[in-house]
Amino acid sequence: MLVRDWMTPDPITVTPGTPVMDALKLLKEGGFRRLPVMDGDRLVGITTRKDLKDAMPSKATTLSVWELNYLLSKLTVEEMMARPVITAAEGEYMEDAALRMQEHHVGGLPVLNDAGRLSGIITTMDVLRAFTGILGMREGGQRLTLDMPDVPGSLERATGAILPSNIISVATYGGENGRRRFVMRVSGEGLKDVRERVRATGIDVLD
Repeated sequence: MLVRDWMTPDPITVTPGTPVMDALKLLKEGGFRRLPVMDGDRLVGITTRKDLKDAMPSKATTLSVWELNYLLSKLTVEEMMARPVITAAEGEYMEDAALRMQEHHVGGLPVLNDAGRLSGIITTMDVLRAFTGILGMREGGQRLTLDMPDVPGSLERATGAILPSNIISVATYGGENGRRRFVMRVSGEGLKDVRERVRATGIDVLD
C-alpha cells in the first residue's frame, strides 16, 4: 500500500507571490485545505486555509475599507507559507507517511516523485480511506474481534476455526500481558455460526 496509490495527483498550487485573497478563493472553490507553494518546478512551501485566514485583519479593525483592501492586495502567500516543507515520497508506504504526519502534527504532505518533483498530495482523509480499505469496511461481511495468546501459531489457529468462511481482512493490536487481539472481517459461507465455531476452539470472541 504505497502513497502513490492513495494520493491526490497533480494538486493545485500557488506561487510565493500569489495574493492571499486569491489563494483563499482557490481553496474555497476547490473544497480543500492546503496548497503547495511552487517557485517554478521547485516546491518551496505549503500554506493552509487556517494560515491564510489567520493573516486576515480582525473584524474589529479601525482601518477604512480603502486601507483594508490595499493591505490585503499586498499580502502574499510567501509571508504565510510554512517552510521547510515536510514531504512524502510516491514509493513509500502509507503507514510511514501517516506516522510522519502524526509526529509533525500536520494534516497533509506534498508528495514528490523519484525526480524530486511535486506529483501529488496526501492528507488525513486519504489515510482514512486507506485505513477503511484495509479493514474491508465496504465489502460487507461480519467483524470479529478475537483475544488470543501472543504466541506463534495464534493466527493459524484462528483462521482454521473461521473456515469455511472467507477472511477479507486482518489487523492486530495489543501485545500486553502476553495477549493480542485480532480484528477480522469475514464473509461467505458459514457466517451464521462463525462465532460459535471460533469459541468452540477455546478462542475468546469479544464481538
